Amino acid sequence: MGRAEYHPSRRAFLGATATAAAVGLTAACESGSAQPSRRGAPAPVSPTGPHQAGITLPREAQPNLLAVVADLADGVAVGPLLAELGEAVRTLTAGTDARLLGLPPGDLTVTIGVGPRLVRMAGPSLPGTADLPEFSREQVDPRARGGDLLVQICAGDPTVIPIAAAALLHQAGDRIRERWRQSGRRGTTVPVAQGVTAPRNVLGFIDGIVGPHTTVEQRRDLWLAGPAPVARGTIAVLRRMELDLSRFAALPVATQEAVFGRRRDTGTPLSGGAIAADPNLGAKTPEGRYLIPADAHIRRAHPNVVGVGLMLRRSYNIDEPAPGLLFISFQNDIRTFTNTLTHMDNSDALLGFTTTTASANFLILPGFDQQRPLGATLFP
Repeated sequence: MGRAEYHPSRRAFLGATATAAAVGLTAACESGSAQPSRRGAPAPVSPTGPHQAGITLPREAQPNLLAVVADLADGVAVGPLLAELGEAVRTLTAGTDARLLGLPPGDLTVTIGVGPRLVRMAGPSLPGTADLPEFSREQVDPRARGGDLLVQICAGDPTVIPIAAAALLHQAGDRIRERWRQSGRRGTTVPVAQGVTAPRNVLGFIDGIVGPHTTVEQRRDLWLAGPAPVARGTIAVLRRMELDLSRFAALPVATQEAVFGRRRDTGTPLSGGAIAADPNLGAKTPEGRYLIPADAHIRRAHPNVVGVGLMLRRSYNIDEPAPGLLFISFQNDIRTFTNTLTHMDNSDALLGFTTTTASANFLILPGFDQQRPLGATLFP
């Protein structure tokens, strides 16, 4: 995959989509099985309900993802476009859409969000109107910053994703112009707690251990409680990061662990305890040295240290345009992300190995069904 570029025509959209190799558009796709799955096949996922699919369920996210970020062409009516996309999502995930070319959808999910410009059109005081600020260690082309529309697709079968993407982009037609896209895959997962797993990233460490995993935590930190037009939606942040893998790999394992503040093999905090245990940030050696270094990632990004809520983090390993990660987080207050990264910016040892090359944030729309079209609460 090359650098971000515009694709001004439907033909360009379809050509780019047809050549995608490994994919997925959402980060953590939601499962709501309406019918039993075939033996060996993943359970189908209902796209309808109070929240969009692809955020909290299945608890273990599908391994393949494609994120597409686009702008709306001038004069496009937002409400009808979102309603059409929602209907296409419904038929694709149900397996009744001929554009699937006969393939079963399996656990396919699609999650759709709108960027700050569109949210401001719906209401200037709504959550989701603020653009992400620029941070250090960024080399972001203007075309890879921001955007009007996010389409996330996740699936266990990587073949399904470009086919679903082609159908959705065909549905949108010339009403949108693609800015950038990124495919990714999740590493092997390990158990974190009962019903909760987390994958290994390309640095060899377990990624996304801490998050709002319980219903109470999700109600507090993940889902928007209001105002009414955005209730049951959430805020997504996407950051594509190149990683200096060779320099990190050259470090001794103990130094790598000091960067993260966790054991590489088990994911447990350097202060001890189980993988899901809250790290003891005050624990010291007999000589008075912190067990978790002052610049360790687990310390600098700790929500209690930063003073923010939990974010649901979904990271995907990428090969192109360079080895690294597509970081996706969901939270009900964008300050959960911005305050965390600001706190990390000057003193987090992990950031020294990263360069951000794409950055965007979106309001993930509330859930929908056949009586309530996608986006209808914001764009009636």
